[in-house]
Amino acid sequence: MPDFRAALASGRILCVDGGYGTLMQARGLPAGVSPELWALDRPDVLRGCHADYLAAGARVLTTNTFGGSEPKLGSGVDVCGFNRRMAAIAREVAGDNAFVAGSVGPTGLFAKPLGPLSFREMVDIFALQIKGLFEGGCDLVKAETHFDLAEIKAVVVAAREVCDLPLLLSMTFEGDASLTGTPPTTFVDTMQNLGVEVVGVNCSAGPVEMLATVRAMRERLDIPLHVQPNAGLPELVDGRTVFRLGPDDFAAQAAILADEPGVQLVGGCCGTTPDHIRALATALDAKTYVPNAPERPALTVLTSRARSVPLGLDHPAALIGERINPTGKERLTKELQAGDFTYAQMLAHEQAELGAAVLDVNVGAPLVAEEELLPELSRALMSRFPMPLCHDSTKEEAIAACLWDAPGSPLVNSISGEPGRMEALGPLCRKLGAPFILLPLTGKKLPVSAAERIAVVEELLAKAESFGIPRRLIVVDALVLTVSSKPEAAKACLDVVRWCARNGLATTMGLSNVSFGLPARDLVNSTFLAMALGAGLSSFIANPSSARLRETLASGEVLLARDPQAARFIVGYSGWTPSEGGGGAAVSGGGAGAVTTPRQAVVAGARDAILPMIEDELAKGRDPFVLVNEELIPGIMEVGEKYERKEYYLPQLLLSAETMQKAMERLEPLLEAGQAEAARPKVVMATVEGDIHDIGKNIVCLLLKNHGFQVIDLGKDVPARAIVDAAKNHGAAIIGLSALMTTTMVRMEDTVKLVREEGLPAKVIIGGAVVTEAFCNRIGADGFSTDAVSAVRLAKRLST
Repeated sequence: MPDFRAALASGRILCVDGGYGTLMQARGLPAGVSPELWALDRPDVLRGCHADYLAAGARVLTTNTFGGSEPKLGSGVDVCGFNRRMAAIAREVAGDNAFVAGSVGPTGLFAKPLGPLSFREMVDIFALQIKGLFEGGCDLVKAETHFDLAEIKAVVVAAREVCDLPLLLSMTFEGDASLTGTPPTTFVDTMQNLGVEVVGVNCSAGPVEMLATVRAMRERLDIPLHVQPNAGLPELVDGRTVFRLGPDDFAAQAAILADEPGVQLVGGCCGTTPDHIRALATALDAKTYVPNAPERPALTVLTSRARSVPLGLDHPAALIGERINPTGKERLTKELQAGDFTYAQMLAHEQAELGAAVLDVNVGAPLVAEEELLPELSRALMSRFPMPLCHDSTKEEAIAACLWDAPGSPLVNSISGEPGRMEALGPLCRKLGAPFILLPLTGKKLPVSAAERIAVVEELLAKAESFGIPRRLIVVDALVLTVSSKPEAAKACLDVVRWCARNGLATTMGLSNVSFGLPARDLVNSTFLAMALGAGLSSFIANPSSARLRETLASGEVLLARDPQAARFIVGYSGWTPSEGGGGAAVSGGGAGAVTTPRQAVVAGARDAILPMIEDELAKGRDPFVLVNEELIPGIMEVGEKYERKEYYLPQLLLSAETMQKAMERLEPLLEAGQAEAARPKVVMATVEGDIHDIGKNIVCLLLKNHGFQVIDLGKDVPARAIVDAAKNHGAAIIGLSALMTTTMVRMEDTVKLVREEGLPAKVIIGGAVVTEAFCNRIGADGFSTDAVSAVRLAKRLST
C-alpha cells in the first residue's frame, strides 16, 4: 500500500481527483437523491467514476463519503459499515497506483454555543465515520468543505482517537473568513497546533478567486497546502447545472496555484470532471514543489475562532489581561459564587478596549466549583469577545473541561513540575492543540538563579518531549520573583528570557510580582517590561489599565521594529502629552462596546444582561412597544449592518439574535394580542425536496422572528405541495425556499410554478449558496438573498 507521508516528503506535487456529484448525476443519479446512499445500490457507477479519475492522472482518489456521518445519512444506516464499503470500493480501483482519501464533510450541525452538540458529541460522530474509512483501506483522512473551526477540529481529534492515518484538513472561505468568522491564517495556525499533515482550501470559488486565500494561508504555513477550486461558479441553464470553466481553462488557472510556495496537492471541486483532471495532471507534470518559507515565523500561536495571537521575536508582545481573577476582588468573588458573570464580562470588556490580546480567566474562589464554573464562564466570554483565552486553574479537571469546549488553541495556565501535572494535562494539550505555560517549579524550593531555572526548564522540556508535545505548544514562564527580597530576581528573569529566545521558545511572566513591597510599583513594572521586551519577551500577564505599561509596550514595539511605520503607536498616542500620563490603547483589543441599554445589549449579544435591563425599563413605566421599536429593532438592524460590513460573522449574528429573542419572549405577553398579530406578516420557510441542508434556513428563521415576522418552519426535504398547502392554511405573505445543492435547485422551480398555478398571493424568496439572480428571474421567484440579513430586508420590502 502506498505511503502518503512518504509521498509528501518526496516533494512531488500530487494531482487530486475532481467532483463526483455532477459526474454521478450524468450517469444516472436522480436529482435530489443522496449520492452516498445511491452508490450503495450502484457500486458499478462509483467504480467507473473512480477509474476515470485514475486514468485521467489523479494520484489521490476521494471516497464517496462526504455526507457519510450519522446526521447526514440518517438513522437506520450502519455508518461504520457504509464508510467501510465506500472506502473499499475506492481502494479496489486505486490499488497501489493512487492514494485513497476518506472524505469527511460537515454534519450540518454546530457545536455549542452555536448549536446543540457538545464538542465531545461531535468528535464521537466523526469517530464512527472515520473508523469505517480506516477499516476500508484509506491512506488518509480528508476533511473538506468545512466552514466552522470547531467542527473541523473535531474531525482531527476523532481521527487521532481511532487511527494513525495522515490528515488533510480543508476549509471553505467567503472573502477573508469562513462562515463562522475564521480567517485563513487562524485556520492554519490551529491545524498546525493540532499536528496535521496538510491544510487546504476547497470549493470557495474558481482558481483565480482562490489565489488570495492561498496567499493568506501561506503567512505562517510550515506544512504542505492543498487547493481544490471549482470550475467557476455554478449556473442553472435549462434545468441543468453548468460550470463555465472548461478543462483547458481550468487547468491553466489551477496550475498558477501550484506555483505558490507550499502548494503540494491540486485538484478540482464542484463542476470538474475527468477531462478537467486530465488537463490539470498534464499541466502539473511540468511543476516542481517549492516548500513555503514563512517570512515571519511564529514560535507559538494562540487562537480563538476568529483571531490568532502569535508569540515570537518577530511579533508584538502579547498583553494577557489578568483582571478576571477573584483574588482581592470582593464583588467578583460574590458574583462567581452566585454564578453571575456580569462583572467578569465587564472586566473582559475593559481589558479588551485597553489592548489585551488574551484574557486570563480564573474563578478560584471559596465555594466555587471550578470544574463547572470555569468552562461556563469561558463559553460566555468566547461568545462575546474575539480574543483567545488563557484558562487559569490549579484544578486539572477544570482545565480539561475548558479545552474540550474551545474551538481554537487557548492557553493553559499552567503546567509545572508538580508530580502528575504534566502527565494529566500534557497529553490533553497535545491532543487538543492547546499551548501551555511551562512553570519551572519541581518542588517546594524556588529556583532563584537563571541557571537553576534553565535546568528545570530543560528537565520539563524533556518530559514534554517524551509525551510527544511539540515546542510550538510551550510558553516558558520566566518566574518573576520580587526584587525587594531577591535583588537578583529581575536579572535572572531577563537571562531566562534571553536563553529561551535563543532556543526558539516563547516566554511569558507575571509582571507585577517584581515590584511587590516597593513604592511606585507602576514605574518599576514598566521599566522591567521595557528591559524584558529588549531581551525577547513574547507575552506578559498584567493589568491593562496601567497607562504607563501601555505606553511602554507601544513605544517598545516601535523601537523593536514590530510596529511598521509606527502605525499603531501613532493611532494610540498622537494626542499624548506628559501631563496626561498616557494616551489610548496601543493596540485595540476589539472587544464589545459598553452595555448600558437594551439596544446595546442586542448589539453586544449580552444574553445575560438583557432581561434585567428589560425589567428595569418596564419598572420605570416604559411602554413595551417603545422598547421594541426604539431599542430592540434598531439594535438588531445595527447588527445586520455590522454583519454586512464583515465586522460581525455568524457567531455574533446568532448571539445577538438570541439576545433579542429573550427580550421579545418577555415583552410579547405585554403587547396587545390583536394589534401584535395583525402587525406580524407570516412567512412559510422550507428547504426544498431532496435537500437536507438547513443551517442557512434556520438562521433566516431566527432573524425573521427578531424582525417581527411570524415564521412557520416546515423543516427540510419538503415537497412543493406541502409548502403550498402550508402557505394557504396560514395565509402566508412570504414563502422562503432554501437549497444548497445544485441538484435540488430545480425543486424551487417546481414550487414557484405550483404557487402560481394555485393563484397564491404570497411572494416567493429563494436562497442558498448556489442561487443566482439569473436563476431567480428564470424561475419567476420574487427575489433571492445571499445571506440572512439580506433575506430579512427583502421580506420586509415584499410584505409591505
